[in-house]
Amino acid sequence: MKALVALILLVQLAIHKAEAESPPAPLGCDDPESEAAAEVAVNYINGHSHHGYKFALNRIEDIRVVPQGPNTDIIFLELDLLETKCPILSPTPLANCTVRSFAEHAVEGDCDVKLQKVNGILSVLASKCHSHADSREDVSKVCPDCPLLANLNDTDVLEAVSAALNDYNSKTTGPYLRLLEIGRAVIQYHPVHVVVTEFAVGATNCSGEEAKANVGACQLLPEDQSNFGFCTGEVVKHPSQNLQVNCQLYGHQPGVTYTHPGQDTSAGLAPSAVGFTNHNLRLSHNNPVASESSSSEILRSMLSAKSVTKRAVAEAAQHVKVPRPVGFVPPPPPCPGKIRHFDI
Repeated sequence: MKALVALILLVQLAIHKAEAESPPAPLGCDDPESEAAAEVAVNYINGHSHHGYKFALNRIEDIRVVPQGPNTDIIFLELDLLETKCPILSPTPLANCTVRSFAEHAVEGDCDVKLQKVNGILSVLASKCHSHADSREDVSKVCPDCPLLANLNDTDVLEAVSAALNDYNSKTTGPYLRLLEIGRAVIQYHPVHVVVTEFAVGATNCSGEEAKANVGACQLLPEDQSNFGFCTGEVVKHPSQNLQVNCQLYGHQPGVTYTHPGQDTSAGLAPSAVGFTNHNLRLSHNNPVASESSSSEILRSMLSAKSVTKRAVAEAAQHVKVPRPVGFVPPPPPCPGKIRHFDI
């Protein structure tokens, strides 16, 4: 009897040991743990961006977890993001920001993010992002009449922004506003020639009247008093001329700053943004740690290995018939995850 009890205990001990040594099940892209990591990553990306607009999660493309020891993991994420209507300087929480529709010539962001999870706490170690507008051909196929994004330094765009901001400053009773950067613009030629622009502004130490006397003396408010805002302008050029502009100042936001481009242009654009239709997320968030570390290379190699494995499994499946119970429905693939808004 004692020998039987000892044998049972040994078997149970072996089972527990095997369970402890077995690797954890891989995370799926739509698992709660994956979504929690993606939320931390997106908040980090938006928090470290300085130009353009906030981005929202559209899809988790892949997730890989590398255990580092007791209660410590390294997580690699590949994310698809979409541009929202909230400027990066806006205090509006991301959850309340509307993702731009496909018809508004959507902008997509692609990010590789490396996180660390210690005792359940997530932190971002490195990230690397870039963004691009959807192809003009794809937009035109679905919506032939939708206006497409214009170059940020297009002559019509620069003239429209200047006219809109001058018109606002000539009528405001508040502070004189200076242009920080053009966010986006579209030009429509038919049936009327109209230029629609969006641009970020900052309050200066001058009133509108003071600026008329000496605009060169008007400077942006210091960091501890800064007041940023956002304007939309619509300039109709043909067949008749008309101008509408609306500006909103957010009020002082402690800790929120605007990073000026390294070199000035007439639109306040970084030289690398000139000639493009959108601010590239790479310009506003290219973490030096990400670009100089091996994290991106590790992620790419892991994704490559995953692709090879998937191909090998698929090829093997063609030659092996596995009986399935009647009514069996195979589980969805763990990655990529669901599309939250739309695919571009």
